[in-house]
Amino acid sequence: MLALKLLLVPAFLAVISFAAKRWGPNVAGWLAGFPSVTGPILLFLALERGAGFTTQAAVGALAAVFAAVAFGVAYAWCCTRLNWFWSWVCAIAVWAATGLLPALVPMPAIAALMVALLTLFIAPRVFPRAHAQWGSHALPPTELLLRMAAGAAMVLLVTAAAEAVGAAWTGLIAVFPVMLSVLAVFSHRANGPGFAVALLRSSVGGFYAFVAYCLSVALLLEDWGIAVTFIVAVTAAVLVQGTAKAIMMRSA
Repeated sequence: MLALKLLLVPAFLAVISFAAKRWGPNVAGWLAGFPSVTGPILLFLALERGAGFTTQAAVGALAAVFAAVAFGVAYAWCCTRLNWFWSWVCAIAVWAATGLLPALVPMPAIAALMVALLTLFIAPRVFPRAHAQWGSHALPPTELLLRMAAGAAMVLLVTAAAEAVGAAWTGLIAVFPVMLSVLAVFSHRANGPGFAVALLRSSVGGFYAFVAYCLSVALLLEDWGIAVTFIVAVTAAVLVQGTAKAIMMRSA
């Protein structure tokens, strides 16, 4: 189990980092919205803490989509004026503020779904435009290792803290923007604010797969068991991810 925690999420980060290098911020952002961090966390919670706890965490994660997207919007606006550090600090403050209410007042799955979908509908309209041009830069091995280490540390932290903080807070922490933080900060430093804005804006389309995954876990886990639930969740996420990409390409 520990080996999976240390390898799976960093592997996703490596794939997305190379995608950003090869295909640019739009593809990287689309991939970043996929539940590549929250998905494994929910699986580990199901194996270690049981169906009831994980179901509540999945609903909490669904409601916390608003906070995760708010992080991206805040970073996108801040990075047009501030350096990467202060952009990240401001964005984390926004994430914490917007995630506080759903963590303190848990909501049913249908309400969490409505909040998430409304957020994803509105979000593309409030991002700044990515006017700046960016070049292609090499991805140093040390930078890639730092990205992978951040992902592994986040998974270990959330699964270790699950019992202490409770299911609702675990759902929020599971949507901590580790993927977006790592990608936005390193992209901002290497390629400038325009790249970061484009990546974060494109991540909104990927979050539909996140919603499909968390909703599947929330609705199915207690009745269908771990194996069937997570197979269905992954399948739903992949199908929604592909549909979102097709829509993005059609509207481009």
